[in-house]
Amino acid sequence: MTEDERYLFDLNGFLIIRGVLSSEEVEEANRAIDRHADEMVERSDDELRNAKVGSRFFGKGPGRMDLGRCLEWGEKDSKVFQSILAHPRLVPVYHGILGKGYRMDHLPVVLAQNSGSEGFQLHGGTVDCTSGEYNPFLAYTYHHGTIRSALLGVNVILRDHNAGDGGFCVVPGSHKSNLKMPKGMVDGEKYEDYVIQPATKAGDVILFSEGTVHGAKSWTSAEQRRTALFRFSPGTNVYGRSYFGHEGGGWPKEMYENLSPAQRAVLEPPYANRLDRPNINDDGSVEITTRGARKRQHDQDVFGTKYF
Repeated sequence: MTEDERYLFDLNGFLIIRGVLSSEEVEEANRAIDRHADEMVERSDDELRNAKVGSRFFGKGPGRMDLGRCLEWGEKDSKVFQSILAHPRLVPVYHGILGKGYRMDHLPVVLAQNSGSEGFQLHGGTVDCTSGEYNPFLAYTYHHGTIRSALLGVNVILRDHNAGDGGFCVVPGSHKSNLKMPKGMVDGEKYEDYVIQPATKAGDVILFSEGTVHGAKSWTSAEQRRTALFRFSPGTNVYGRSYFGHEGGGWPKEMYENLSPAQRAVLEPPYANRLDRPNINDDGSVEITTRGARKRQHDQDVFGTKYF
């Protein structure tokens, strides 16, 4: 992670990496989505809507559409999405924000909005933007030169987001706020000048701390909005529980097909590096971090199991 990237992420709570995916990869990802478009689920029920009715975030059209399982579509359709797990342009940034041994914490989801579709009211925050309570499971910290985010959002842009189109929006610097938001700001009704929608091109990636207050504005472009949202955490952190929710533990078995060793390493459960965790090196290779053989044998002797 460069010093410029460290500065910008620490200053704003988010970072835009331009051109991570090539135009060919963007097209490939969109063709895969087209082939699975009938699996999109619209958030049409009132209980599933993400914005207050009548607010600026609500829009005048349908609910957002969600498409899951993009890592389970097989080699042809999942390849581009799999690349985000350990992309050579992103790994140094992941390491700079999450540390070595970072892991995928949530199942990724493709988000789609048609013209007029609702966005998502502002949410998140190291200090929760509505309750004012401390959120340790989302928190951003900077301590003794080390940046850490308990949960990192990675928004892969698959259609251009021009100024005024809507989509992902953020309150810069809110990852360091110690106070909840003023009333009305969460729904876009007050202080809109402090909420920005960054202009991005297909292939760009926005990395944001979940400790930074963020949301999505109603979509105004005639072209359907598409992004793929991943969430990652440090190796010892966990927010989601999907990893434990499948037969035999772990993620869905289809997700492990056709992965490189580095991509597979990102699917490990939460545990400390020193307990034989695979770590991705700068060159994309993987090494196992471990304790000495004598100490490992001692644990076996004492506990009757490999790990204490």
